Amino acid sequence: MKYLCFGYYNPTAFEKLPQAELEGLVNKCRTHDEALHQSGRLIAVGSLASPRAAISVRPQNGKPAVTDGPFAEAKEVIGAFFLIEAHDEKEAVEVASKHPAAHLGEHVGWGVEVRAIDFFKEGNAR
Repeated sequence: MKYLCFGYYNPTAFEKLPQAELEGLVNKCRTHDEALHQSGRLIAVGSLASPRAAISVRPQNGKPAVTDGPFAEAKEVIGAFFLIEAHDEKEAVEVASKHPAAHLGEHVGWGVEVRAIDFFKEGNAR
């Protein structure tokens, strides 16, 4: 079964980090991602641009309306994702618990949300 894991963070706290600490945390994530890839469980991984760069598309008067900014205002936002293969929820949580965002970076709001994927279809990217 596939699980989508969201990596959360607090952008305000993250922006206040000294550059060396920021790079250290990011490098730990990349090292972990590579190990997860080598395990055969990682399907995809990605980091997202800042919420300030977000664009939201919402229905308005029956048509899509485009606005700047994230869809929802929140203290913590999604900063990354990783898609994994696991036998069940327990194994997915075990895998997600090994990510640095699950045990480091508490002071910048790091955390991981794990969600089962009910429907999954791969597309052809251009």
